[in-house]
Amino acid sequence: MSLWKKTVYRSVCLSLALLVAVTVFQRSLTPGQFLQEHPPPTLEPQEAQKLTGHLVNLNSFWKSPKEVAIPTPTTSQGPKFWDVITTNCSANVNLTHQAWFRGLEPHFQQFLLYRHCRYFPMLLNHPEKCRGDVYMLVVVKSVITQHDRREAIRQTWGREQEVAGGNGGVVRTLFLLGTASKQEERAHYQQLLAYENRLYGDILQWDFLDSFFNLTLKEIHFLKWLDTFCPKVHFIFKGDDDVFVNPANLLEFLADQQPHENLFVGDVLQHARPIRRKDNKYYIPTALYSKATYPPYAGGGGFLMAGSLARRLHYACDTLELYPIDDVFLGMCLEVLGVRPVAHEGFKTFGISRNRNSRMNKEPCFFRSMLVVHKLLPPELLAMWRLVHGNLTCSRKLQVL
Repeated sequence: MSLWKKTVYRSVCLSLALLVAVTVFQRSLTPGQFLQEHPPPTLEPQEAQKLTGHLVNLNSFWKSPKEVAIPTPTTSQGPKFWDVITTNCSANVNLTHQAWFRGLEPHFQQFLLYRHCRYFPMLLNHPEKCRGDVYMLVVVKSVITQHDRREAIRQTWGREQEVAGGNGGVVRTLFLLGTASKQEERAHYQQLLAYENRLYGDILQWDFLDSFFNLTLKEIHFLKWLDTFCPKVHFIFKGDDDVFVNPANLLEFLADQQPHENLFVGDVLQHARPIRRKDNKYYIPTALYSKATYPPYAGGGGFLMAGSLARRLHYACDTLELYPIDDVFLGMCLEVLGVRPVAHEGFKTFGISRNRNSRMNKEPCFFRSMLVVHKLLPPELLAMWRLVHGNLTCSRKLQVL
């Protein structure tokens, strides 16, 4: 090849390489990504709103479920991974120009400014919990500082086991956590949690602050995780870390249920009214929710649901704006699906007796017949577990199953 041809050939190759490099740089892609097809980016409604500069209409504050088509869950054959890897969220400052927003308490303003930030990166993940035939997944809401509660649960009702009888499968346990709410404690507690996770391998953690209003974030993150990593689980029990649970009674109840049914059972509240007293933990201003009553919902202390329903709930919840009370929000998602939660006498999320001083709340024979009882701290849980599973003689057994 002549010197002139070699020079032209090198020039052409160099030009092509430069064109590829410029294109990759402009698209902010890696060379490997440049060779793959990517769909055009889509904006969530709130992000689109920020870009267009439109203000929120108070009358259309909630998405209308009638206007949103809920996709049917399908079992993906592709790789399973958490697809949120960065936190890129800014406040929706358009709200600050509206009079109704300026009249809210600061913590409600904070919630609404960042409500469009729905999903965050995972810090700790255990997809291996869903290997094999998982009959029931026990999922416990916890916070990073409450190691003693998690330890008590692992020693009692959170023990993993094989399901006896014709159903087969296994029971697996996971704890759901965010990050420490206080900045000065975060690094210390994160190190302790990392050690705890190495010991037990049962913690799912996401990169958002653990707070009361963020319990709804924990709800939707778990539903997304379940749809991604655990689509074949038969049933899910989800509860708080301060409840007593009788796994044998849960399994006995589930023996007559089908995982494809719309099963959602717990301590159901009907016609509950939003609390308007500002000194109450569950206070909700009318600007945030103006209806007279909530849809039916199960108390968040503990409830059972079918795996197939949980996957549909993931998509239904994505059609609604987040709401600061997690169990009410889940009732709203059920309403989108047209599913009514079922009340069961064995779920006592307000105690066996709502009179806290009642002796019934300390009676092990009542606990032995229940499925879920709230509220017990770790020493109380350990002591009640020993009594219920010891040499206990009761005059009669309550029929609640």
